[in-house]
Amino acid sequence: MIVKTLNDLKGTDRDVSGPGWVSRRLLLRDDGFGYSLHDTVVKEGNELTLHYKHHIEANYCFGGEGEVVDVATGRTYPLKAGTLYALDRHDKHIVRALKGDLRLVCIFTPALTGRETHRADGSYAPES
Repeated sequence: MIVKTLNDLKGTDRDVSGPGWVSRRLLLRDDGFGYSLHDTVVKEGNELTLHYKHHIEANYCFGGEGEVVDVATGRTYPLKAGTLYALDRHDKHIVRALKGDLRLVCIFTPALTGRETHRADGSYAPES
């Protein structure tokens, strides 16, 4: 059994941040689940352009308010507690935190290793 708290991860290599966001990586590939699980915060007022070309991702919002934009269609979807959005086609997207910090539970498959960093196009490199 694996049991962790966010406090356990703070200040470790599973506590990752970038401009306007923080991600605490609760489960990674080495944990053996085939997916990774993250507690992610997009700070109020920030916008992230992302494009996971080698991963699919599901996100469940449990705090704050924002929006996600499907870049291909231009369609904008509101985000608030209780909203799920899933990037099942490697969708290029924009996430905006509009009211309060946007709080998300994120699942990636294939599982992230924890060493990934966003490239200029908003993607992660494929893992070998």
